[in-house]
Amino acid sequence: MRGVVFDGKQVQVVDDLAVRDPGPGEVLVAISAAGLCHSDLSVVDGTIPFPVPVVLGHEGAGVVEAVGAGVSHVAPGDHVALSTLANCGTCPDCDRGRPTMCRQAIGRPGRPFSRGDRPVHQFACNSAFAERTVVKAVQAVRIPKDIPLPSAALIGCGVLTGVGAVLNRARVDRGDSVVVIGTGGIGLNVLQGARLAGALRIVAVDANPAKEAAARQFGATDFLTSAEGVRDILPTGADHVFECVGRVELIRQAIDLLDRHGQAILLGVPRAAAEASFVVSSMFLDKSVLGCRYGSSRPQRDIPLYAELYRQGRLLLDELVTATYPVEDFEKARADAEAGRVARGVLTF
Repeated sequence: MRGVVFDGKQVQVVDDLAVRDPGPGEVLVAISAAGLCHSDLSVVDGTIPFPVPVVLGHEGAGVVEAVGAGVSHVAPGDHVALSTLANCGTCPDCDRGRPTMCRQAIGRPGRPFSRGDRPVHQFACNSAFAERTVVKAVQAVRIPKDIPLPSAALIGCGVLTGVGAVLNRARVDRGDSVVVIGTGGIGLNVLQGARLAGALRIVAVDANPAKEAAARQFGATDFLTSAEGVRDILPTGADHVFECVGRVELIRQAIDLLDRHGQAILLGVPRAAAEASFVVSSMFLDKSVLGCRYGSSRPQRDIPLYAELYRQGRLLLDELVTATYPVEDFEKARADAEAGRVARGVLTF
């Protein structure tokens, strides 16, 4: 079968990939569509260290082909959106409703794929850039069949991360002020999360002025090409500032833009050894810097919620899909994503 494999030096679309059958508590999914996220590109450029060879992709949707023993919540023929959280469901963090903190879901790459006699790693417990993948049952979330699968694919990362960061981690409240630095796929979802939460002023900041129309469509009340203009709109600072790019100088800007009791939420991913600085005395007015993994999401709860908000016309998905590419055109999709020409490009099988 076809898949996108990174061997440590180059990315190739191969046609000799194989995946094993699902075992107990697992699901085999035929991938229909998968979003190209910057985290995939970060594996290729070394920002995110990962063992190779690896099948890329972690934001996908498709149709269940087979289930292993003990799986009852999905069945062959069901449409599913996939999450990256292969959490155990039984540890103290899972029991407290914090599956993103489950230690079974972090840093344990499996190798369900193979090329010839050589095993191939799975990225983010998912590997959606393959015609078929095997995931833990908890990762496959059933969705209504009337949701287009290219749109549904984006729920599994961009929406869970961006909207989830607003609703679950920052807990933005009605009337709050929000600044979003970076309006790519994650930033646009932060914008619409802030809109859903009832934020009063939502300021989008992106160096590319061509992104203004999309930012306003997703919920921005104001658009700036530099964070230096934020204080003209919010003289005392913002209640919440989301950094969605992953650059240390922008992290510093996010912290500097906070009002009293404000919080900076870090969503962009810089290099693993990157360090950021801030003026310590500026933090004593109850300001906070919050890390956020995967929108602090609970996928089995949140994905059906977002799917229903989409069906009600309150959450935008179709508008996120700015281009679709057959998987054979991966390099074009990659070039468009790296150049910022698309909010989310979607590979189709």
